[in-house]
This record gives sequence, C-alpha cells and structure tokens, in this order.
Amino acid sequence: MAIETELKLRLTPEHLALLRRHALFKTHQITAPVTHRLHNIYYDTPELELHQHKMALRLRRVGGQWLQTLKGGGQVMAGLHQRMEWEVPVPSDRLDFTGLEEWDAHLPQALRNDLHPVFITDFYRASRELNWRGAIIEVCMDHGEVKTEQHSTPICEVELELKSGEPQQLFSLAQTILEIVPFELETVSKAEQGFRLLSDFVAHPVKSTLPKLEKSDSLTDVLQTLIWSCVLHLQSNLSGMMGGTDSEYLHQLRVAIRRLRVVLRMAEKMRADDELASLRLTLNELGVSLGRIREWDVFIAKNIAPVQTIIEGNPDLQRFKALLASCELQRADCYAVLRGQSRDIQRLLLRLAHWMKGPYWQAASVTGIFDFACRRLQPLARSYQKTVSNLHMLDMAQLHALRIQAKKLRYSAEFFAGLYSGKLTKSYLAALSEVQEQLGNLNDIRVAVQRLNELADRLPEHREIIAFIKVRTEADLPGLFKALHQGVKNFARQPAFWEK
Repeated sequence: MAIETELKLRLTPEHLALLRRHALFKTHQITAPVTHRLHNIYYDTPELELHQHKMALRLRRVGGQWLQTLKGGGQVMAGLHQRMEWEVPVPSDRLDFTGLEEWDAHLPQALRNDLHPVFITDFYRASRELNWRGAIIEVCMDHGEVKTEQHSTPICEVELELKSGEPQQLFSLAQTILEIVPFELETVSKAEQGFRLLSDFVAHPVKSTLPKLEKSDSLTDVLQTLIWSCVLHLQSNLSGMMGGTDSEYLHQLRVAIRRLRVVLRMAEKMRADDELASLRLTLNELGVSLGRIREWDVFIAKNIAPVQTIIEGNPDLQRFKALLASCELQRADCYAVLRGQSRDIQRLLLRLAHWMKGPYWQAASVTGIFDFACRRLQPLARSYQKTVSNLHMLDMAQLHALRIQAKKLRYSAEFFAGLYSGKLTKSYLAALSEVQEQLGNLNDIRVAVQRLNELADRLPEHREIIAFIKVRTEADLPGLFKALHQGVKNFARQPAFWEK
C-alpha cells in the first residue's frame, strides 16, 4: 500500500498547450517527458457500494500492460488529494484477485461477485519528473474524457504528484504555474467525475458543515481541521459563483470567507505570524468586494423586484422596469469585476495552503483546547452583551456593528460546539442565530435605504417610484424591531455552554 499525494489543476486546452511548451519544466526536469495513452475501466456494484464507501477500483491499460488499482480513504485539502492506493499488474483486461489477501479487508469477497464496468476514462498523459526546491514531483498533463454509456465530460488538467519531499512544495510549484497560465484547483477526481455522470449530478450551492472534533484533539489539530473545512466550503462554491447565475453561490462563498477569517483570527491568538496577518488582510479585502455584490443581490431580490407585481398595469411600470434594469446592470458589472479576479482568488488559496503546510504549525501549542475556547468565547460574549445592553439607544449603524459582533460570537461558538454538551449548545446557537437573523434583516433595510437615496440623487427621473419603494421598505421596521427585542430576550436566558 502507498499513500498518493497529488495536487490537481483544472485548465483550458489552450492553456494546457501553452504550459506544455513552457521552459519552466525543462529547466527543472530530471526525466524527459513521456506521453502515454491511459485507458481506464472503473468497476463497481449495481448499487455503487464502492463509491458509497469512498473507494474506487479500476483496470488501467498502459501500452501492453494492465494494472489493477484500488484507491480509498484519504482527504482533499485545497486541491491536494491524499489517498491510500493498492496497485498490482494483472495478465489481462479482467479483474484478478489472485494472491491479494491484503485487499480482503477493503474489498470483501461478497462485493467482488457483483462488480461490473461502470465508466471509463480515456486520456493522453504527458509526464516527467522535476526537482523542485528539493522535492521530487511528477508533473502529468492529461487531456481526454470521462465516458459512461450515455454521457461524457472532458478531462483537461495537470496533476502534480509528490514522489519525495514536503507537500508544501506542490503548492509552491502550483504558484509558479499560476503565473504562467490561469487554472482552478480541482477538488474532484477523475473517478468522481465518472460517478457524477452516472448519477446525473447537478451542481448546487453548498452550505457549511462542521467537522467532527475530538475532545482529545490538540489546539493545533482543531484549528487546522477548522481551517481546512472553511477552505473546502469556499472551494465548493467558487466555480458555481464564477460560472453560474445562482446568487446563493456568492452568499455561501461570502459565508465561507467570514468563517475562515474568524478561525484565522483564532490562530493569530495562538501565535502571531506575518504571513497569517497578510492572509487575513487579503481575505478581508475579498470579503468587502463580495459584500458589495451581495448587497446588490439582496436589494434587487427583496426591495426592487417584488414591486413589479404591485404596480402591474400602473403608468409607472415602464419607469420601474428602467430602474430595475439599471440596478441589474450595476450588479452585473460588479460580478464581472469579481470574476476577473479569479486568478487572484486561486493565488490566495495556494498561499493559504502553502502556509498550512509550512513551519507555523510545527511548533506545538501548550494551551489546552477547552481553555483556549473559553478564553476566545468569553470576550466575544462580553462584547456582545455590553453593546446589546443599550439596545433601545442603538441607531442603524450601531445595530450593524452589533450584527458583526453576533456573527463573530456565533461562528466561534459553532466551531467549538462539538466539544460540549449537545443540548445546551444547540439551544445557545439557535437563540443566537435568531438574533443574528433579525439584525441581518434590519441591516438589509439600512443598506436598501442608503442605496435608494443614492439612486434618487443619480436618477432624478425615477425619484417618484424610488420614494414609493422606500416607504414600502421602511414599513417593515416596527415588526423587525419587535422581533429583535424578543430574540435578544430569549438569547439572554441562554447559559454560556463553555462554562458548564
């Protein structure tokens, strides 16, 4: 058995062709490039039981040789794939388990009787080995397709497989490649692409999930686990935001960045670091850009678009449509600017992953996880309580500041929730989420009123319809204030679960 460690980069055929000709690889190569056609047949049961257990079984033809490979387990972190791999030569294009007793624990006999081909991957691979800063890395450039009986999808990617050395150097090499051609870090294996074709998979926005933490975990282990979970949440929504039209992708991307900033702030409390500070600053700048676009999404969906059904048939309908078109155009311009920053976002992910595999994490923390959680949550709770004690005196800008405090407290509490009693924790988080939601609704109105005032100044011909929308928007304020006060009272009754 071996542990396969590789970084996958997805790019266009044009950029792959450009990369193949670049002098970077010839400068660092220790073996000349070799091109093979790789024909792979993947097997599973009719119920796809191997896939359900995160296993993949294939036969690969390389020239006149057949190789039988079983892969399983492992994880994906910012495009870095680490999996267990068992590979043996076999005499023909048929599965052969003769003498493979060590496979029994991973591929029981009962499953083997039901195995049949489910899809193939067929691609050309140009590979060579590089010596990159002391690490031996195999660079594979793959171009072909994944095929089922009914569907197919193209393959166009670069795999950087670590043969010896530190995984950090995979990200270092990828950073250099990114300066040559744009790409996206690929979190989906070729096998997973095949299974997605089989199931008619449709991409959708992905919400965050909390990783499982163990009470015996060290502080370093916990923070690393939380950071990688935030990165996965970010990457799971990045492609959809860049190429899709569903605004929920951007919302989830923004949530991922906010959560990532919170946990990086925790790491900074554990131990300061220049690169960490720089990463937090870059993430903050990206979060601000996403926030502006999200404001347009919410403003159009909640404050502008619903008015059309109210004034249908009204003489102001055409002016309203012109106003709506103007807002949508400004939103589209903001999205275009963001999508133009795709390369910068990939660069940020590579920097973050490079730092995560670097020396910062090699120095063990002497602080216990429960002590750290208490020291992190207690000040956030006090800060929130100090502000909310004067709730009746807060203006809309101050309520926005309270909303940010509630978010920081909620995300931090969620991160540590799995280490504490379930009942108290769930009740605490549910009550805090209600407060945050009501503060969010009020903030949406604050932003909407600001935007409507700006539009009235810039588009005087639409002032009448803008005034109508503004009155309608502000009409929700009394009910929202009432709901907020009730939510604050409910949350005030919740004990701090980390003190129990």
